[in-house]
Amino acid sequence: MKMNVAWKGNMAFEGTGQSGHSVLLDAAPQVGGENKGPRPMETVLIGLGGCTGMDVVSILKKMRQDIETFDMEIDAERAEEHPKRFTKIHINYKLTGPNLVEEKVRKAVKLTQETYCSVSKSLNAQITASFEINGEKYDL
Repeated sequence: MKMNVAWKGNMAFEGTGQSGHSVLLDAAPQVGGENKGPRPMETVLIGLGGCTGMDVVSILKKMRQDIETFDMEIDAERAEEHPKRFTKIHINYKLTGPNLVEEKVRKAVKLTQETYCSVSKSLNAQITASFEINGEKYDL
């Protein structure tokens, strides 16, 4: 996989992937940026959410589960000292649908966490998960 990341002035960088799609990254004004885009560590968590979310949707579709809405809340903690990497990440998967089965959602979340999500497997952080079905909360 090859990417191009080009400096756009001050603290802004534009990254373009093999897909041809781009994302603009920037820093906060207090550190020389212009707040034109997300911070790099934010995009790591967005990428994690996208990766694991795509897995969950794919798995649940194969299980013939009807999803009406699906979003994730991701909470992360970072180390105090440089490089200030993520140390803990928690993903809460929030799904709604008329006939979602708890055990099938649990299996989909476990599979993405333990087997499929290459982003989560690339991070050196403790990653935990929980999920909600139609507002009812479950621990993994």
